[in-house]
Amino acid sequence: MNIQIDAKGKQCPLPVIEAKNAISGMTEAGIVEVTVDNEIAVQNLMKLAKQKNYQMHSEKKEDVFVVNLTKEEEQSENIIEEPVVCQKDALSKKIVVISSEVMGQGDDVLGNVLMKGFIYALTQMDVLPSCVIFYNGGVKLACKGSAVLEDLKTLESLGVEILSCGTCLSHYGLVDEVAIGQVTNMYEIVERQMLASGVIRP
Repeated sequence: MNIQIDAKGKQCPLPVIEAKNAISGMTEAGIVEVTVDNEIAVQNLMKLAKQKNYQMHSEKKEDVFVVNLTKEEEQSENIIEEPVVCQKDALSKKIVVISSEVMGQGDDVLGNVLMKGFIYALTQMDVLPSCVIFYNGGVKLACKGSAVLEDLKTLESLGVEILSCGTCLSHYGLVDEVAIGQVTNMYEIVERQMLASGVIRP
């Protein structure tokens, strides 16, 4: 079985996620060929291959890189067990705290792209955070019109709690615009962070 993926122009982590999903869906030995246009994507695919113990070969062809990930017969995954990662027991004690619509500082356009990529990547993790907490400008991501709303709905359907700071929503005039999850308060925000095994801040 051979699968070809054209990931040219796609932002991280999409090339890795598409490759991971393709290999996970294979019911027999085969090769997933991923075409990317930057070395960072090649390095990320290399990390995936090392993590999953797949054979990997990469080759530069003109302006692109062709990466082959080989799945051996004995590595075939039981697709019946695949949905297990969506159950409650696949949730970790870590939480994600988001305080802005953008990820990082410098360029807000890039920051928006990174935040979308981050939240989408969360939906693809084998082990999910127990909750995602939004406060300050981050609450806008949980409101109507948000570009990440569908991914947040996916997380919620997998058992991840989505919480938004009530004071922040009130400040931005968004109390009636919340489209997903529950409204919370500062006491709970502090308590959740104190009790978590780890706090992830993109």
